[in-house]
Amino acid sequence: MNLFEARNIHKEYARQKALDNVSVNIKEGSVFGLLGPNGAGKTTLIRIINQITAPDSGELFFEGRPLKADDIQKVGYLPEERGLYKKMKVGEQALYLAQLKGLSRKDALRGLKYWFEKFEIQPWWNKKVEELSKGMAQKVQFVTTVIHKPKLLIFDEPFSGFDPINTNLLKNEILDLKKEGATIIFSTHNMASVEEICDHIALINQSRKILDGPVNEIKQTYKSHIFELEFLGNLQLLKLPPSIRVLESEQNGETGKIRIQQQDNMTNNDLLKIFMNETEVLSFREIIPSMNEVFIQVVEQYNQKNH
Repeated sequence: MNLFEARNIHKEYARQKALDNVSVNIKEGSVFGLLGPNGAGKTTLIRIINQITAPDSGELFFEGRPLKADDIQKVGYLPEERGLYKKMKVGEQALYLAQLKGLSRKDALRGLKYWFEKFEIQPWWNKKVEELSKGMAQKVQFVTTVIHKPKLLIFDEPFSGFDPINTNLLKNEILDLKKEGATIIFSTHNMASVEEICDHIALINQSRKILDGPVNEIKQTYKSHIFELEFLGNLQLLKLPPSIRVLESEQNGETGKIRIQQQDNMTNNDLLKIFMNETEVLSFREIIPSMNEVFIQVVEQYNQKNH
């Protein structure tokens, strides 16, 4: 079932299209990557989901029915631009924000105690926000985003300003929230994180959705039949058919390494057989493009086609 759907969303600011007929379906219990270059329209879509702004046309659905104003209580939003009050004490502010999301003071205190201990930030409870490092303030804001256990969580560049250890900590927390049943929209420029976290992505470019689908399927779609093999023997003695193009090769003592592209639609087994008839194969793998490579390829192709 889809927890959230946007159908044919159109939004303009001063005759400049921000979203042009964009539709997305976000399955319950999934992590949905919302990707795109700067200025593509991602933030506009996030603002529409949060009911900060309204679309000019199109329909929005939450839990299978039209989105209502009070659905905002079921959403947690961590914006890229952090919004904590600098002069306020950390604990006082976290408590205020938790109660704003509908929690009683008692439940809010219990939840905050759990998260502050988990993130080892309890000594900062009585400090002012302006005394926190960027990463520490981000942890506090993450806590205030998830404290009311919303059905839909929206994280916009959640790892910005984090060192690798804290990035990993937050990544694991996001995956744990998914295991507990949360549905997550994850907007980032970090494609390595997309591969680790997301089930499904939509790529928006120049206000239009230009790619949509499960991460694994997209990577398979954009592969280009490139393989890497390591074998025992001399590169010079390999006799390969014209349909196999050598891209790179290196000889290291008795072993050779080769990267090839096959241009006939032969199976992996057929390709392996050609090499096994020639030499002893030590390793064989297909090179699947990273999401970063797919992102660059798709955006560049779209931009060339539309200029």
